[in-house]
Amino acid sequence: MPTENPDQPDLYGESQPYPEMLHARGIALKVLDLVLTRRTPLDQVLEENTDLMELPVRDRAFVRMIVATTLRRMGQIDDLIVKASDGKPAPQPPMLHHLLRMGVAQLMFMNVPDHAAVNTAVQLAENVGLGRGKGFVNAILRRLGREGRGWLEAQDEARANVPEWLLKEWINDYGLGEAAEIAQASLAEAPLDITIKDPAKMDYWAEVLQATPLPGGSLRRISGGNVQDLPGYHDGMWWVQDASATLPARLFGDLHETEVVDLCAAPGGKTAQLAAAGASVIALDRSITRIKRLDENMRRLRLDKTVHTEAADGTVWQPRVPVPAVLLDAPCSATGTIRRHPDVLRLKRPDDIVRLCEMQSRMLDNACDMLLPGGMLIYCTCSLQKAEGERQIESFLKRNPVMKRKPIAAAEIGHLENAITPQGDVRILPWHLAAHGGMDGFYIARMVKES
Repeated sequence: MPTENPDQPDLYGESQPYPEMLHARGIALKVLDLVLTRRTPLDQVLEENTDLMELPVRDRAFVRMIVATTLRRMGQIDDLIVKASDGKPAPQPPMLHHLLRMGVAQLMFMNVPDHAAVNTAVQLAENVGLGRGKGFVNAILRRLGREGRGWLEAQDEARANVPEWLLKEWINDYGLGEAAEIAQASLAEAPLDITIKDPAKMDYWAEVLQATPLPGGSLRRISGGNVQDLPGYHDGMWWVQDASATLPARLFGDLHETEVVDLCAAPGGKTAQLAAAGASVIALDRSITRIKRLDENMRRLRLDKTVHTEAADGTVWQPRVPVPAVLLDAPCSATGTIRRHPDVLRLKRPDDIVRLCEMQSRMLDNACDMLLPGGMLIYCTCSLQKAEGERQIESFLKRNPVMKRKPIAAAEIGHLENAITPQGDVRILPWHLAAHGGMDGFYIARMVKES
C-alpha cells in the first residue's frame, strides 16, 4: 500500500523511478497471465517464479496483492471496464485485458494513487509490447478515475465476483440468505493463523508474535510481512495453518504412540499436529514434489523422526497391517479457501466437483479397508459444497455399514455451537468467528469401524 508520506520513496507511488515501479508490476502481469490463460494455481505460479523470489519482501507482497485483488474482484473489474468502454468487447489480446484489469484493481481497490495506477499501466503496456493498446488503457483508467467510484457503489459485489454456477450451488445447499453471507465473507482477505507445536507455550507465543488466541486453539495475527522473518519460524516452534484446518486432527483424542495414516498429507499442517501429539504418522501424497515439501516442513519442525512419508495414490495404497486411525483430508474444490486462494473463483468448474467427488468416494472406501476394528476415520474437506461433505458421507455410510458416526461435540472445536450439524458433523462457514476475522469453510465427519 502507498505510504502516507508522499516524500517517502514508495514503489507504488510516483516518487520511485519508473523502472523500479514497473518491475514488480511486470512480474505481477506474468503471474496473472499464467493463472488465467494457462489455468495454473496461483500458489504454484508464485512458488515457481524465480524473478519474484529475487524481489525484496515488500515488493513480493505487493505482487501477490495485485494478483490476488484482481482475481478476487475480477467480476466487478470486468463490469467496470465494460461500462468505461461503453459496452465494447473485451480488449485483445488477453494480456492487454489482464494488464487493464490490474490497473483497475489498483485504481479502485488498492489505495494506489490514481496517477500512479494510470501511468504505470500505460508504461507497462509499452514495455511488454502492447504499445498499440496504451491509448485505450489510458482512456479507460482515466474515465474510471472520474466516474468509476459511483459505478462501484451500485455493484452487488458478492453476485458480481462469485461465478453464477457456484452461487447457485451455495443457494441450493444453504438457502439464499446464507449463500449471500458465504459469498460476502469469501471476498475478504484472510488473516494469518498459526499453530503452536507445544500448546503449553500458547501465551508466550501469543505475546512474542503479537497474535490473538482463538477459541479452537490457534493464534491469529494480521497478515503482512514475511512469515519466515517471524520469531520461532526457523526454530520449528510453529507453523501456518488456518484455524479451521486445525480441528480435524484434534478430534482423535489421545494419540500417544498411536499409528495414524494421514492419507493426503501435504503440505503437512495436520501431519505436524498428529506428530506433535505423540502419534507415529504415515504421511502420503501422490505428488513427489509435495512430499518433498512435507519432508522439509517436518525437518524444520523437528518432527521428522515420527513421520514416515510416501508418494502414493490414496485410492489404492494400503498399509502392511490395519491401523487404528486414518485422517483423510480429501482432494476437493477448495471453495472454502477462497479468502486466501482467490484463484479458485476463476479456475474451478462444475465438472471439477463431479471428478473430485468420485475420487473422494474411492479414498473413503480405501480408508475404511485399512482400519482396524474399532479404528477411527476422520474425513474432512475445505469445500463448501455439500456434495463433497454431507452428501459424500451419507453415501459412504450406506456403502459401508460397518462404519458408524461418532458425533462431534461443540466443546471439542472451541465451542463453535453453530458449526455442529444435526448429525454431529462439523460444517464451518467463512463467516463463523466473524468478530475475529472469519474462518476457512470446512466440513468434518468422525466415524468408527465396528468391532
